[in-house]
Amino acid sequence: MGWEWHDKFKASLTECSAAEILHRLERDVFPWIGSRPVREVTAPELLAVVRRIESRGAPETARRCLQYLSRIGRYAVATGRAERDAAADLRGCLPPANKRHFSSLTDPKDIAGLLRSIDAYQGSLVVLCALRLASMTFVRPGELRKAEWTEFNLEGAEWRIPAERMKMKEQHIVPLSRQALAVLGELHPLTGSGKYVFPSVRSSARPMSENTINGALRRMGYTKEEMTGHGFRSMASTLLNEMGWNRDAIERQLAHGERNAIRASYNFAEYLPERRRMMAAWSDFLDKLRAGAKVTPIHATAVE
Repeated sequence: MGWEWHDKFKASLTECSAAEILHRLERDVFPWIGSRPVREVTAPELLAVVRRIESRGAPETARRCLQYLSRIGRYAVATGRAERDAAADLRGCLPPANKRHFSSLTDPKDIAGLLRSIDAYQGSLVVLCALRLASMTFVRPGELRKAEWTEFNLEGAEWRIPAERMKMKEQHIVPLSRQALAVLGELHPLTGSGKYVFPSVRSSARPMSENTINGALRRMGYTKEEMTGHGFRSMASTLLNEMGWNRDAIERQLAHGERNAIRASYNFAEYLPERRRMMAAWSDFLDKLRAGAKVTPIHATAVE
């Protein structure tokens, strides 16, 4: 039934959206209930399916899959193969989405549009490169704008942000993808002789203003309710979790503070080999989105 519903309605969706919905259903739903007659599937069984998704750290995927299940249920009712939509009984069973303090884009087709808007940005090269690096590295805006050339090991493809500039007061390693290295290579002839990678337009002795990235997003047509400089972090976190990357590696790359005392023993280099693979795959994924390719998973490891 799920495949039939998707085949029936995919024409009303973009190619990317249709592919992503089918991928989520085939990965997270169909293996458990896809072969069952829809009239026999109960609300508790549906709840078990979406909670399995939620438990791996992908609450947004869980909510979306529940929406798809309800649409499939309504389609089954309309075609006479079920008397009611069992997913309707689960309304309120999943916690509501966390209200993000910083707005962000998480739909792949919206991210593709953002990346193309960045490429078409008509402002300075410094700001253009900052926007590109923000999307690839998803560091905090303050960590990005205050970046110093001495922190970068371009041969080693690594950016080491010193502890004093980190929110958690711990050195942070940012593996640099080939795309990130290309951005830095383009910018180095312009700002490489100075201290800051992204200097202020008024003085090379100061980093760019804290309002520069958000100002550029506004000029590109994005409101503060749609996207912010900090939103690149939510964007990456949401999609990387949905794609099945190790949640601990994602959190470590985001340099989030660990509140569980037992798990707080990790250091700045923990999960580094996986983080290197993840950051390279993330930049490749952004390239595919920018080019309009189908949205496909970037990590082959099982997600359950």
